[in-house]
Amino acid sequence: MRVSFVSMAVMLALALGTSACGYKAEIAQLETFVSQRDARIGTLETQVRDLEGVRGRLDSQVKELEGALAAKEAERAGLAAALARVAAGVSAEKDKVRAAEEATALKDAELAQMRKALEELLVRKRQAEARVQQFRDLVERFRSLIDAGTLQVRIDGGRMVLVLATDVLFAAGSADLSPAGKIALADVAAILGPMSDRRFQVAGHTDGVPINTSRYPSNWFLASARAINVVEHLLASGMSGPQVSAASYGDTLPVADNATPEGRAQNRRIEIVVVPDLSQLPGFEELNEL
Repeated sequence: MRVSFVSMAVMLALALGTSACGYKAEIAQLETFVSQRDARIGTLETQVRDLEGVRGRLDSQVKELEGALAAKEAERAGLAAALARVAAGVSAEKDKVRAAEEATALKDAELAQMRKALEELLVRKRQAEARVQQFRDLVERFRSLIDAGTLQVRIDGGRMVLVLATDVLFAAGSADLSPAGKIALADVAAILGPMSDRRFQVAGHTDGVPINTSRYPSNWFLASARAINVVEHLLASGMSGPQVSAASYGDTLPVADNATPEGRAQNRRIEIVVVPDLSQLPGFEELNEL
């Protein structure tokens, strides 16, 4: 391409009619320009090769970095999987902890109920022991009357009951107290009177033989009259009004067979019932609030 360019310059010089010296000068200038251009092109080509070398090294470094990045991403994925497994394990352990806490709370509630039941049982036990002791004390107080056969002390339906045979207190078919009956009731009043914190109910019972008189139209009337007369004599012997009351059961609650004289004698009776104190029962406070 350089020769072609020179030839063109020579032809141009001939056409213009330039002199030989001018032609040589132009040729020299052109050759200098071409030489300089070739030098620049060589420099550029060297720079291009250098840049291509740099690019090659950069490509190699990029590939190395891409490999390292892929390894790091794989390592990160492994760590993420491990973290997920750990998180799953932690969640499972939290579930176990919650289940254990719930089970513990349930056991605590059961223990609290058991403690409450135990406390109530101990209260009942103490109350039962107190009632047993009261019964023993009552038996001892009436020991002389019991030994004399005047009365009995027994537990009936969870109540302490003093039983007096009406044959001692009254004549047959009558509600009038006998002298011996008045003496026996005075002894009873002397023992029960000081027990001002207790209440007593006098209950009249007859045997199964019907009665129908102008004074006592039925067994209910006879039993009622006897109970009232006993209450009045207890009051006259020193007991206070709020301590005693009267009730009639007629022949409805026999304790023996009315078919025999012995059985009928047992059914004809006056019972002095020690009225239970409800305030000593478990749950009384809750019941009282209703």
